[in-house]
Amino acid sequence: MMETRAPDGLPFMKMHGLGNDFVVIDSRGRGAAAAGVTTPGLARALGDRNRGVGFDQLAEIRDAEGADFALDFWNSDGSRAGACGNATRCVADYMMRQLGREAVTLVTARGGLSAVRRGDGLVSVNMGPPQLDWREVPLAREVDVEHLPMDGDPVAVGMGNPHAVFFVPDAEAVDVAGWGARVEHDPLFPARTNVEFVSLTGPDHLRMRVWERGAGITLACGSGACATAVAAHLRGLTGRRVVIDVDGGRLELDWRADGVWMTGPVAHVFDAVLTADFLAAAG
Repeated sequence: MMETRAPDGLPFMKMHGLGNDFVVIDSRGRGAAAAGVTTPGLARALGDRNRGVGFDQLAEIRDAEGADFALDFWNSDGSRAGACGNATRCVADYMMRQLGREAVTLVTARGGLSAVRRGDGLVSVNMGPPQLDWREVPLAREVDVEHLPMDGDPVAVGMGNPHAVFFVPDAEAVDVAGWGARVEHDPLFPARTNVEFVSLTGPDHLRMRVWERGAGITLACGSGACATAVAAHLRGLTGRRVVIDVDGGRLELDWRADGVWMTGPVAHVFDAVLTADFLAAAG
C-alpha cells in the first residue's frame, strides 16, 4: 500500500483506461470516517497538464466500512465527479493485485459497486442501475428523459453523474468541443452534464465521442459508455449488450438486471511523489 504521506511530499499513481487518464492518491490508513487529502485547489493544480501532472479525473482511495475501499472523484477544474467508470476499473485492478483476489467491492458517491478481473485480463465493473427519473439525473424540470426538449433530441441518463446522449449520423463529423460545451451548461442540467455523440456502426456496435463535464474532450468515458448503452437500447437501436468504440479504444457494455457492467483494459503507468513545494503552492 502506498504511504499517505512521504517526508517530502505526497505519493500518487498515474493510470489510464483507453487513454482516459487519472491521477490516483491512496489515502487508506486514515480511518473510514476520515476525509480525503484532496481539495479543489489541489485537484486544479494537479490537473494542469503544463504546471502539474494532468488528468481527466483524479481518484482518491479511502478506507470504507463494509467494502474493500471507497473512491472519491475530482475533475481537473476542481469540481467533484460523482462517478468515473474507467478510473474505477483501474483502481479495482490495483486493489485486486494488492489483495490477491479476483474481485473487490467498493463504495462511491453512487453507493456500493463491485468489480472483477475477467479471464482475458480485462477488468469489469458494475456501475449500478441507470437513473432514469428526471429528478435523479438530475434535470431542472419534469420532461421525457428519452426525448429531451433540445435540438438534437438527446436522451438523459444518470449513472451517478448526468449524461446527455445524442444519436447522430456520423460521430466523427460532430464538433464535439463546440456542441459539448454548450450542452454541458444548458439550464436543463442544474449540475451541468457530460455529453455523448453516438452513431450506430453495426448490429449492437456503436461509435461514441465525448465531452466530459469539468474536463472537456477525453479519449474515453466509462460512465458515458454506460449511459450510451442504456440510451441506445431505450431508443430501440441495440440490444442490452453492445460494443462501443471510443477515441481511445473499445469497451464492452452489458445492461443486466443488477446494473450496467462495463469491461475494458487498464494500465498502471507510473508511481511518483508530489513535492512539498508543489503541495504548499496548491493550497
